Amino acid sequence: MDYSKAGSYKPAGGAQWVEAQWVELSGWSSVGGAQWVEAQWVVTAVGGGSTAYTVPILAFAFVCHPEVLPIYTELTNPTQRRMQNIGNVSILGMFTMYFFTAIFGYLTYYGHTEPELLHTYSRVDPLDTLILCVRLAVLVAVTLTVPVVLFPIRRALLQLLFPEKPFHWVRHVSIAAVLLFTVNLLVIFVPNIRDIFGIIGATTAPSLIFILPGLFYIRIIPTDQEPLRSTPKILAASFCALGFVFMIMSLTFIGIDWTSGEGRSLGGH
Repeated sequence: MDYSKAGSYKPAGGAQWVEAQWVELSGWSSVGGAQWVEAQWVVTAVGGGSTAYTVPILAFAFVCHPEVLPIYTELTNPTQRRMQNIGNVSILGMFTMYFFTAIFGYLTYYGHTEPELLHTYSRVDPLDTLILCVRLAVLVAVTLTVPVVLFPIRRALLQLLFPEKPFHWVRHVSIAAVLLFTVNLLVIFVPNIRDIFGIIGATTAPSLIFILPGLFYIRIIPTDQEPLRSTPKILAASFCALGFVFMIMSLTFIGIDWTSGEGRSLGGH
């Protein structure tokens, strides 16, 4: 009798799928009326939809470039060394908070952890006082972050669309209102916050981390000071090319995930 078979199954949550093949039936016996089958399985775990978002979200988590100039201009004695110290402390603090949040969140729910950790906690007891306090603290933190993020975006749009126009309150408020309205539409209609982080991490993060710094260096440094074939400019071009590769790969994986429908039913906001 041949018990060999091949197939696939999806665990609860749908985040990953596992393909398994029963390759060998090694024993069949009966002891004391109880029958047992000893079999050997070869299991190949293939990353599902969540894997395509891992690197983009990690890249997005540490993109703090738009806030550098506003913070630099607010320093009492702005110097490159002081700004570098602020960047080091900020990134270290973010990494520490992300690390402990991810570790303890996963150790609490393991495979049932959802893309939005607070949403997972709310499923246990939505009216729990501690969970409500944490959600309120996150809401206050995000609200206070809006002006810091909104300032460079509005400044860039004003320079692109109205470079020669003087300051005007109507234009100033209108751009802010349109930006906030667009963000609220995304929050309401996008079913999963992972999609927003994934797309932003796959597009803006490579641009700010890899592509734009390399292009700016090649463009700003004159060729008589550093030729195009010099080592620094070759490294800058390689850095820029790495960003394009990262962007294309991330968008491809996310597109495949959207097309196949893997992991689309995970928790939303």
